Amino acid sequence: MLAETICSAVSAAGLGIAAVSAYRRRFLAAARIAAYSLVPVGLVMTGVVEWLTGIVFNPTVWIGFGLLGLAWLILFTTRAVERRSLGGSGKPAKKKAKAGGSPEAVAPAASKPSLGAAGPTPAAPADDFSDIEAILKKHGI
Repeated sequence: MLAETICSAVSAAGLGIAAVSAYRRRFLAAARIAAYSLVPVGLVMTGVVEWLTGIVFNPTVWIGFGLLGLAWLILFTTRAVERRSLGGSGKPAKKKAKAGGSPEAVAPAASKPSLGAAGPTPAAPADDFSDIEAILKKHGI
């Protein structure tokens, strides 16, 4: 009952302000203020205000909101912990060791030297620019 009275008072005040605006020849602003001031009365007449006050002043509803918040917090906390334990890849990290006792290598062939015994041989400076010269000659430059 109190909420309906407050909504009616707000609407009456808004309509009064709209009348003053119309008197000052601000018709567009007056129409907009009148439209906004009719909303609370419309909410009272449709029963929305009664429904909302039933929710706001009902402790069972607040306990329900608390339980929903707790469920949300638990879900997102477990997701964060799961992501952290997975290492961000989305797949479980392999922590099993081979029969020999050593963990699996990421790239087994990486332990072998990929270069020859003598190491890389530097290319001659003329070879470096021969490809570029061929491309430039092909385009007539």
